[in-house]
Amino acid sequence: MPLFRKLLIANRGEIAVRVARTARALGIPTVAVYSEADRGAVHARACDEAVGIGPAEARLSYLSFERLLSAAKQTGADAIHPGYGFLSQNGDFADACRDAGLVFVGPPGDVHRTMGDKKGARRLMAAAGVPVVPGYDGDDQQDATLAAAAASVGFPLIIKPSRGGGGKGMRVVHRIDDFAAALASCRREAKGAFGDDTMVLERFVQRPRHIEVQVLADGTGATLHLFERECSVQRRHQKVLEETPSPALTSVLRAELCAAGVAAARAAGYVNAGTVEFLLDPSGHFYFLEMNTRLQVEHPVTELVTGLDLVRLQLEIAAGRPLSMGQAEIRSQGHALEARLYAEDPSNDDLPSAGPVLVCAMPEGPGLRVDTGIARGSEVSVHYDPMLAKIVAFGRERAESIERLSDALARTAVLGLATNLGRLRTLVDHPEFRAGHLHTGFIEEHLGEVSPHPCAPPEAVAAALAALHVSRGRGPAAAGPAASVPDPFAALGAWRLS
Repeated sequence: MPLFRKLLIANRGEIAVRVARTARALGIPTVAVYSEADRGAVHARACDEAVGIGPAEARLSYLSFERLLSAAKQTGADAIHPGYGFLSQNGDFADACRDAGLVFVGPPGDVHRTMGDKKGARRLMAAAGVPVVPGYDGDDQQDATLAAAAASVGFPLIIKPSRGGGGKGMRVVHRIDDFAAALASCRREAKGAFGDDTMVLERFVQRPRHIEVQVLADGTGATLHLFERECSVQRRHQKVLEETPSPALTSVLRAELCAAGVAAARAAGYVNAGTVEFLLDPSGHFYFLEMNTRLQVEHPVTELVTGLDLVRLQLEIAAGRPLSMGQAEIRSQGHALEARLYAEDPSNDDLPSAGPVLVCAMPEGPGLRVDTGIARGSEVSVHYDPMLAKIVAFGRERAESIERLSDALARTAVLGLATNLGRLRTLVDHPEFRAGHLHTGFIEEHLGEVSPHPCAPPEAVAAALAALHVSRGRGPAAAGPAASVPDPFAALGAWRLS
């Protein structure tokens, strides 16, 4: 018997395709949802059924409780997988699914709300013995109180909104003289983005590594870890390269970090797959950062080294099955690296790019995995996250996985819009990356070295291709005298682009 009668995937792009793949292997029929901007998208074709849920604007489609629950009812689905992003960490949506008689593939609403509140999560972790960064998470939010707390915590420090994420409402402050203005700015941004201007102060850990622990917990209280992932290579709090195992951890430190991840999940009453994130300072001390109450973008690297299917485990737990393994049975073998391919332009301050995908060539070969939601002819919209694909390489050791990833990126091509592919290639080949000397400011520190030189304008490239086409006797001018002209640009005629 399948775990569920039918699974609605409340997401889009590569994660919807990835969830559908496991559901199909388990014999579970799947339902895709799509906005007007995603009509005919790869993820809509990857499922057994597809239902339109509204306009391109996310709040009227992928973020609409009413439209998603209506699609589930219309198609007879009895479970909803939220993927990541959108409503995946929304406790109210988890509750709405439950109230509608649907299984939400993830933790219950209360867990989302508890761990989504940085102030409350810090207190909970400290009570459970999980190290937290020295700081202030008090209820008294008066400006004078926060200024006094800042002086006590010391500088540099970081101001964070208690709710929300993505770097919004966060500021690093280096002097007490700058604190008041930074606090006011953070409050305004947090209020606008999250509807809550409650702030948390933390000592700013300089040159830290970002290391996270994958956890699993079932309904019986059994909680396990699937080791760690290093996510230190970031740009503006957005992860770019991830790997496992971390080159920074000794076996002792790995055991301590993973034990802290399990303790954090137990303290939260966690159920399903989740990730506990930590900062590791240069002296080897680690601190709780936050918990992501969902599947992570970078889960493929964990799957490659453990041989486990995290989506399958999510579905089994959601269906009420206990974990079928103990901690001692989980092994990590080899090394895996993931590169996130984004539609964004490193030569233009990493701004998102949109437009049609004219060419899409993804690499294949031993030790490679590509998760993507695009193909030739896809339209990349301004309305959604710009991630196009995840290119993942596995090797017996880190050096082998790096070589495989470098080769895979050299064989990847997406044309029609700007991407970060050039930056990914330079990052993977950078000697400091290959040596494992990483921290969360790695890209900023080496920005000049990992920012590709701007390419020729698209018009120039098109003109060159047209000229080549003519010179080889395949253009409209080839039948006449121009076919023998040695300079192809002199023969473009009506093909010449201004």
